Amino acid sequence: MTAVPVIRRFVLIGAGVAGGTAALTLRKEGVEGEVVLIGAEPHLPYDRPPLSKEFLRGEAPFERALLQPPERYEEVSIECRLGERVRVIHPQDHAVELDGGERIRYDRLLLATGARNRRPRLPGIDLPGVHDVRTVEDARAVMDEMAPGRRAAIVGMGFVGSEVAASLRSCGLEVSLIAGRGVPLARVLGRRIGEVLAAIHREHGVRLVGGRAVGFEGDQMVRRVLVEGADPVDCDFAVTGLGVEPSVELATTAGLEVEDGIVVDERCRTSAPDVFAAGDVADYFHPLVGRRMRVEHWRHAIRHGQAAALSMLDRATPYDDIPWFWSDQYEHNIQFTGFETEWEHMVVRGDLEERRFVAYSLSDGVVQAAVAFNQGRDLRRSTSLIASRTPVDRGSLMDQTVDLRALARSALR
Repeated sequence: MTAVPVIRRFVLIGAGVAGGTAALTLRKEGVEGEVVLIGAEPHLPYDRPPLSKEFLRGEAPFERALLQPPERYEEVSIECRLGERVRVIHPQDHAVELDGGERIRYDRLLLATGARNRRPRLPGIDLPGVHDVRTVEDARAVMDEMAPGRRAAIVGMGFVGSEVAASLRSCGLEVSLIAGRGVPLARVLGRRIGEVLAAIHREHGVRLVGGRAVGFEGDQMVRRVLVEGADPVDCDFAVTGLGVEPSVELATTAGLEVEDGIVVDERCRTSAPDVFAAGDVADYFHPLVGRRMRVEHWRHAIRHGQAAALSMLDRATPYDDIPWFWSDQYEHNIQFTGFETEWEHMVVRGDLEERRFVAYSLSDGVVQAAVAFNQGRDLRRSTSLIASRTPVDRGSLMDQTVDLRALARSALR
């Protein structure tokens, strides 16, 4: 193993999955200097996916969501500064300044500040009873509202909105799911696949409302959601799931290049020397497809955090991980891998009606992305098809007797 300088301080801003993973990776790689992890939340790094699923349903304690148990950070001497905010970064001085005025010098700095939920300026959105889900405190606030028979209005049919709707319905609440497209996950998975998920929600008793939410009404509490082109939706509480935006303020005031997130190269390096970025906040160059992207999912946070740590040690290789994420809704497991597309040219392997299939999005015969319903093994075997960047035969993709591994091997030749 290459020797690591011992007189070095690594400062990591953002104690989420990306920042926590990077800190732990530095120690795993033999760093003997200081590792300082600064997080605005009072919690050690934790996984967010359970917040809209098993944690929200009361099936798993918060401790199960922790990236590592508390004693692990003590064992490897990671200094965790939790519940503290960085006010400003001084790249020329290699220092960060906390809200209280304390300055902490760094030799290498990682920005893993993540993202925050979009909360548009809609009339009534600040009424009590209008929630979103990003932190464990957010999820607990929704749990306090939950009781069988109560009426919940979910605004937004993306992953968080769909998962919260499924969780609340599974707990016996009356649920209305509201979005302009009227079909869950249509933007990410295309309307045809979205219709499959829409049918599943309807079968479980969720009311789907097509139309853009334009406001919330109520006296002391929210009592209805106003929907463009549809009747108001009565509710006892509401949850918004309208996407996220990267938390780039520190980078912007420090003069770093920012576009759709903090701009980094394929080795997580920002426009400032010795400053790196990873996870939800990073707008990174993907060498496989030759363009920039920003990925907001759990595995990316893990792997990008690992890649950033190696880059801070000057050991990185170009980060070319293919995005992958999953969603559990009712009894169904949904997995996606690849690069977001318009799903104009889709090939289905399996049966949409039986809800056991893999759907592929192709461009000039090249597989761009795949989504699987209850077919996780085939989804994993499809990753090589995407990585190959070469055309594949549509008929072979559709034919379930054709081994996907063999098809991928032929594509890689």
